[in-house]
This record gives sequence, C-alpha cells and structure tokens, in this order.
Amino acid sequence: MNSFPTRRLAGTQIDLPVLGFGGAPLGGLMTANDTTETQAMLPEVLAAGYRYVDTAPFYGFGKSERMIGDLLRGRDYVLSTKVGRLLKPGLPADPAAMGWPDPLPFHPVFDYSYDAIMRSFEDSQQRLGLDKIDILFVHDIGEMTHGADDNAHHFATLRDSGYRALDELRSAGNIKAIGLGVNEVQVCRDALTIGDWDVFLLAGRYTLLEQAPLDDLFPECAAAGTQIIVGGPYNSGILVGGTTWNYGDAPEQVITRVSALRACADRHNVPLPAAALQFPLAHPLVVSIIPGLRSRAELTQTLDWVATDIPAAFWHDLRAEGLLHPKAPIPTQNPYKRG
Repeated sequence: MNSFPTRRLAGTQIDLPVLGFGGAPLGGLMTANDTTETQAMLPEVLAAGYRYVDTAPFYGFGKSERMIGDLLRGRDYVLSTKVGRLLKPGLPADPAAMGWPDPLPFHPVFDYSYDAIMRSFEDSQQRLGLDKIDILFVHDIGEMTHGADDNAHHFATLRDSGYRALDELRSAGNIKAIGLGVNEVQVCRDALTIGDWDVFLLAGRYTLLEQAPLDDLFPECAAAGTQIIVGGPYNSGILVGGTTWNYGDAPEQVITRVSALRACADRHNVPLPAAALQFPLAHPLVVSIIPGLRSRAELTQTLDWVATDIPAAFWHDLRAEGLLHPKAPIPTQNPYKRG
C-alpha cells in the first residue's frame, strides 16, 4: 500500500489521508519505548503510505515532536501539533504519573493566552525543525482535564485572548486550519460558540464503542462547517484486547458492551480492531482517523486491519443487536481502499 485515500478539509487546501499517524506513543505514553525499535519503525511508516502525522508538545515533553520533525524533514507531509501547554526546563516530581515515564527534561505549564499560543507555535517549529505546521489544535481544554472551576478560567482565556492568536496565524497563512484536540464533547460544543473552527480532533468519543456525539456535537459541527478527526479509535485499548478505557481501568458496563461487540465480530470472522478502524469513517464529518503506533509489529498489524474487508452483514447485525447508535452511518465499503 503506497498511499491512502484523502478527504478534503472543508474551507482549506488540506487533503487529509483517511489514515494518519498518532504521535503520542513516540513520547512513551504510559510505557517507555524501546528506542531502537521505534527508530526502526519510523521510516517504515512513511514507506507504508502515511503522510498525515499528529503530535503535541505534551507527548514526552517534547520527545514526540523532535522525533517527528526528524522523520518528516524534506518530505511531503501534513502535520498537526497542539497549543495550550508551554514546556519549561526541569522534570516534574513524578512524570510517570502524568503518563510519561521517560520524557525529556521539561515540565508542562497550561496557558491558553494569546502570547502563550504564539510562543508555543514558535517553540514547536524549533523542536520539530520544520517551517510548516498545517493544523494547530488547542490541547486538553475542558473539565475532564481541569475541573469545572479551573476550566472556566482557561476557557475564558481562550475565548478572550488565545483564539485571536489562532485566527491570526490562520489568516496570515502560517497555518491552514485550527481546532481543538480533546477527549470530551462538551468543550467542543462550547468552542463552537466562540469561534470559527475547521476541525476537532476528538479522541475516544466517536468509536465503535461510543457514538454519543451523534445526538448533539455532530449536528452542531455540520451546521458550523467543522469536521472531525478521530483519535483514540480503540478507546485507550479496550477494543484491541486491553483492559483500559479512557486511560483507566474499564468499568463493568464498558467490558460488557465490548464483549458483545467481540462476540458479533467473532461470528463474522472480523477482527474487532479492524472494525474499530473502519467504522468512524462512515460518517461524512470524519476526515481521518489516527491510531498511535510505537513498533514495527503495531504498524504491520494496523496495515493488516485496514486491509480487511468487512461483510455488510456484520454492521447490520451490530445495529440489529442495539450495539450501534440508531443514527450511526455504517460502512458500505472499506474506506482505506481506493475505488
């Protein structure tokens, strides 16, 4: 496979491949990486046809951005990174508790102001060693990260100050698109009331397991002309045989639902992760899906899953068994194949 089909990000000149590369694992998310293995994987990622890569300063406190810049320099690429945290020198007391057991020697400080977003953009260009960043996402704003009181303050800062920086960068042509990169729906809905957003990177909320955004966020995005990139398609691992959901132990009701999904998949001889990678792209708002990778084995497995043809009967059985939202579009063909 030399390339993936693309979908145009409305109102921009960006053609996003339907499969992108999620850069969080390059920062050593939850588990430190085998550096030799990770470095061996990266050129194979490009050879496999990947062109869209997502990263963030938070991922390994700069580690992911540095590795991705080295990967993409001199190549044809589409790149997104994030703003909302500045990196300051010195490690926090327990970086592993923040999800990064082997980061670079910095610590993140939340700041959604105009000046901080401008500085974050320039800092990312320096870490990446690249002069082109296509999309900037406001990272991890919302009550899930900050709690209600602190988030009210951060959101007001974004509304009154930070959004202006993003809009200026876009208007000047320094970036092509802006959005939010978050794990929760409500802050995306709130953001639609304060600005003109091209795309939201929504992790874990529109997946084979969860489709609640169909009730509110997706209709509102359609009205606003805002599209969706799906992150976290495996819901933190529960859809690839793990035990975690939303970055913690999966509750019983999630385990029960995943068991029902897996039973249906087994009856149709469908790998559940393949279904998880193909389902979200049936929705017309979804332009790309970006599972994270950290090894050649994960790359090979992902390519096998996206090449899997899934019978229509599987999707219809999921719907008949009440395992999909009634409004959820279902795939009519493999979205990773051309034609």
